[in-house]
Amino acid sequence: MSEHIAGILPYQAIEALVDQGAVRVDTPFVFDQIQPASLDLRLGGHAWRVRASFLPGRAHTVADRIADVAMHKLDLSAGAVLERGCVYIAELQERLDLPTHIAARANPKSSTGRVDVFVRLLTDKGVAFDDVAEGYCGPLYLEIAPQTFSVLVRTGTRLNQLRLKRGEPRKLATCNVGVDLTGALAGFRARRHAPVVDLDKEDGHDPRDFWQPMESRPNRHGVGELLLDPGEFYILASKEAIEIPADQAAEMTPIDPSVGEFRVHYAGFFDPGFGTEEALGAGSRAVLEVRSHETPFLLEDGQTVARLVYEPLTERPSRLYGFHGSHYQRQGLKLSKHFKVWPGSA
Repeated sequence: MSEHIAGILPYQAIEALVDQGAVRVDTPFVFDQIQPASLDLRLGGHAWRVRASFLPGRAHTVADRIADVAMHKLDLSAGAVLERGCVYIAELQERLDLPTHIAARANPKSSTGRVDVFVRLLTDKGVAFDDVAEGYCGPLYLEIAPQTFSVLVRTGTRLNQLRLKRGEPRKLATCNVGVDLTGALAGFRARRHAPVVDLDKEDGHDPRDFWQPMESRPNRHGVGELLLDPGEFYILASKEAIEIPADQAAEMTPIDPSVGEFRVHYAGFFDPGFGTEEALGAGSRAVLEVRSHETPFLLEDGQTVARLVYEPLTERPSRLYGFHGSHYQRQGLKLSKHFKVWPGSA
């Protein structure tokens, strides 16, 4: 691998940085923490309920600012419930000592976005969420704001992931993503006043306690439509199958920031090999996490709702998406891994 190639670092390069001490941890790494082009981050021992979100700014550490806004401290070692509608700051087990030419960007994991938990990375003296400056040396923190469900977390829970990069990778291509509103089951709407979601419990929750199935209705032109209600959270699927080549990664971004009626896709990283035949995932669609804002909004089948931006890796990763097994390879419309399969949809 050339030291001068700009791009996202693959599995083996992340592994090398860990071995060199550029990523340090309080406890040993878990075997599947390193993904084909990203690193899962784990909650540490404590979190703080805070009265407001914040950025530390160039003159302060995160710990300084927590002292200004903290309401109470939570011990995560035995598990703690984070209430919907509240904001928390949690310490992470990983800390960074990056080389001067390496920067990073964080994003929620797919399973985090699918239960409408809004998370953002914080660094000392940081001026933007989720961005880690070149050569950053210091601790990492996570802002956690459950929007729909209260959630149970504990030390070691993984809510976000870090993508490390050299230089500024060029944008290789972009493609628009439409929404699929065909079929008897077009999507799911989150139920209000649902039970707590244990974010470390896979295949352990009855989805009917948390979700309401949604059916699209054809309009007068025979095209399926779905009316999004303000303040509600929906799980929908893309019209197109998504494929991420082995030497690239991708991020889902808003189709147009000026469109304020709804937001799509909190969890936007797609690793190399997602949806490809090479990784045994041909035909994988993107699951869209959709939140409607101030006004009702009418979605139409095939309507463009997001954009997929492809970027190069510095080299092909030694492992592709799904090498540890995946809940989301070959997916269609699918809830997060915390829920059992929707009755009748298997």
